[in-house]
Amino acid sequence: MERDLSLDIVRVTEYAALASARWTGKGNKHSADEAATSAMRSLFSSISFRGTVVIGEGEMDEAPMLYIGEAVGNGTGPEYDVAVDPLEGTDIVASGRNNALSVVAIAEKGNLLHAPDMYMEKLAVGPRLAGQLNLDDSLENTIRKAAVILQKDLTEMSVSILDRKRHADKILLLRMLGVKIHLLSDGDVAGAMAAAFPEAGIDIHIGSGGAPEGVLAAAALRCMGGEFQGRLLPENEEEKQRCIKMGIIDPSKVLGMRDLVGESDIYFAATGVTSGDFLSGVKFLTGNRAETHSVVMRAKTQTVRFIQCVHQTYEYQLGSA
Repeated sequence: MERDLSLDIVRVTEYAALASARWTGKGNKHSADEAATSAMRSLFSSISFRGTVVIGEGEMDEAPMLYIGEAVGNGTGPEYDVAVDPLEGTDIVASGRNNALSVVAIAEKGNLLHAPDMYMEKLAVGPRLAGQLNLDDSLENTIRKAAVILQKDLTEMSVSILDRKRHADKILLLRMLGVKIHLLSDGDVAGAMAAAFPEAGIDIHIGSGGAPEGVLAAAALRCMGGEFQGRLLPENEEEKQRCIKMGIIDPSKVLGMRDLVGESDIYFAATGVTSGDFLSGVKFLTGNRAETHSVVMRAKTQTVRFIQCVHQTYEYQLGSA
């Protein structure tokens, strides 16, 4: 991979974040998502690579832009798999809450899992717990084992999980163990990534969420030396057949990092749309300017760069970056 590709993809997430942030708190998640998607797709066309969307806005008949299988880039240069979530947290932006991101991950062709749009059981950890836990273990055993490894009392452990009815049993068990729980209203990718950022104060991310978001989270954690494990949760025979069609013969198999993001180099970029655990949101300033806060990472070097940038927003309105 070309080293300067990192700056290209972070410009893509910045552009999408700037476009969608204008809809913060306005109660219109569809317009926010459309703004992010349109902006992201527009800027992709300026990048010298031949990308194919493998994680995107949906199947071709469901999404007009950044659909699975769509070609992105200017048509020159090497081939890459592209995983995108132009606005991870549409409801978050609509209601003006925290942890909305614009996200892109790219890897050499054939390395990112073509995850079907269904639920996935997840386990995400940072470098200190990477390779130490197993999604097949019970939740209680997982938490107790992690506490021993981290040399923490159970009451010092912090676990993030989406605040959903389907997680009621898990949340009850965590409370019985005395664990600190960080309930997420939305923002599955940010929740998983937080486990690898010490400043976020999260030891483990668990629970079920979207499978495509799982691949994006795995890409980010690969760049940070963390680990992600997932298991697809098809709810009916149709979803089981979709798994098989996409090459996942046994949907009950625990998918590790190699299954999800391969072994090639990976670039990952995320820009905060609204402020969260490790990224600030877009701030619109005086003089037609705006400030963004992004992270861009590379798996090969495990370099993590935070980029704070002030933009002349009229340039983005005119389609320039």
